Formats: sequence, C-alpha cells, structure tokens
Amino acid sequence: MTNGRDYDEERPIDAGPAWLGPRAGEGDMPASRRLGGGLTLRAVLPNAITAAALCSGLTGIRFAIVGDWEKSLFAIILAGVLDGIDGRIARLLKAQSRFGAELDSLADSLSFGMAPALVLFLWSLQDLPRFGWFASLAFAICCALRLARFNARIDEDEQPHKSAGFLTGVPAPVGAGLAFLPMYLWIASGEPVFREPWLVAVWVAAIAFLMISNLATLSWASIRPRRSIRLEAIALAGLVFAALLTEPWWTLVAICVVYLALMPLGIAKYAKVRRQRAAVVQPHAEPLSGESAAMRAPD
Repeated sequence: MTNGRDYDEERPIDAGPAWLGPRAGEGDMPASRRLGGGLTLRAVLPNAITAAALCSGLTGIRFAIVGDWEKSLFAIILAGVLDGIDGRIARLLKAQSRFGAELDSLADSLSFGMAPALVLFLWSLQDLPRFGWFASLAFAICCALRLARFNARIDEDEQPHKSAGFLTGVPAPVGAGLAFLPMYLWIASGEPVFREPWLVAVWVAAIAFLMISNLATLSWASIRPRRSIRLEAIALAGLVFAALLTEPWWTLVAICVVYLALMPLGIAKYAKVRRQRAAVVQPHAEPLSGESAAMRAPD
C-alpha cells in the first residue's frame, strides 16, 4: 500500500509519454526538468526505507523455509513498521516521487501479499495441497488487487470513503497481520488446533476477501479520541509497547481482536456520514421536484 504518498517527482519532467501514472494531487501539474545536480540524501532516504521493508518481508520467507517461524513473523512485522514510516518521512522531507510510489506498491505486494502467503503455506497449508495452495494464491492475488485498486483511484476526484476519513477494505499490512492470527495463537498457546490446515485456509480466505471488499474501515484520520482522555491514550500506547516486548504473541492476538471488533464501528460511523451527506443534498433536491410538479399541473 502507498500510505497516502503525494506523488511529486524529485526531478519533474515535461508532460508527455514519460509522465506515467496518476498525478500527485488534484492541483498538481508536471513541471519542467531541472538540469544538473545529483540525488540528495533527502530523496534517497524514504526509498531506502522502502527497500529495507522489502528485504525484511522477503527475509521472512527465508526464515520460514528453515522452519524458524518466530523470526519469520518478526521479519514481516518489521516490514510493516518500516512501511508505516517511509511515506511519512517522504512527506516530512518533501521527497515524494513517482519512483517511490511505484517502489512502495511493489514492496507492499511482495512483503504483505506473497511473503505471508508462502509463510502460511509452509507452516500449515501445505498439508492441504490443493485447497491450501488456492487459499495462499487467493491471499497474494487479493493483496495485489487491493494495491492496484488504490493506485487506480488516486486520480479520481470522487472517493466517498477517503473524503470521510475512512479506508476501503482492510489495508495490505493489516491484512498480513490478521492472516497470521492462527500463528500467533499457536506460538502463544502451543495448541495444535490452531495449525489445522482447514481452519487456516478458511481464515486466510476470509482476510483475503476483506482486503478487496468495499467495506469502510477505520483509518488513523478517523480515530480521534477526545481531548479529555489524551493522557489515558498516551498511557495505553506505552503499555501496549511494553506488552509487545514482554508478551509479543498474546499482545498481537489482542491487537487483532481489537481491530476486528472495531470493524463494525467503522461501518456504522460511515453509515452515519452517508446519512448526513444525504440530509444535506435532499433539501436542495426538494424545491426542484416541487417546481417540476407545478409545471406538470394543469392551468
């Protein structure tokens, strides 16, 4: 996923065949090429973080091949952390680029689509040869389709979910984290039931569907705690971080459960936004319908 990067070129080019892909924002236009100079650290740093996230996600596959499941999960989780900061650093440094956007989407597809699919197959789904492989394929394909949908909609002015502060479907990094829920439970509890191929296949297929669904899901922009509880929110964030250090697997289970529990809240909040929008539009439509009725009335 591109994390909302604004896609300005570090070295803009003239409009034409070389200007590929969606524009950065509503008012962005290609600029003329600047001659001379080389790459700066400001331009390289965000892309270097994205490349590190890609390497971390792919390294998770390497650990899975040798059966080191905990390191495999940590590598993909680290990729998710790096993916969460590269876009923000790019905006902070004003180093957004079209190249960075494309690299970010490719890294997301591999780190949060292909890598989790292969890890889950090696861990459990290979015991269910046909359907297990189909579940892994479905997850990888749905992740790629979600990212393609995101990129295709960047140019669209009308995006109801985004304009209200919501996301469409489950983001790719979150989808990867949710797909690993049976692994978290298996490592934390040691219960073999969580490694059952049928259970894992159904779960992976369900998360794949959520990634490409049109459900409105909460984003960071839509989560706005009241000022009166800001200290409690800060304390909770610190406790969650401490829990990740002491009991990482049960903490990850809790985070997954909380996210899934908040999904109906996101759907309900967006439904409320839709009703408010309809209420604003309806008064403007009523006079028109009245005038039309008067015109149709006989003299």
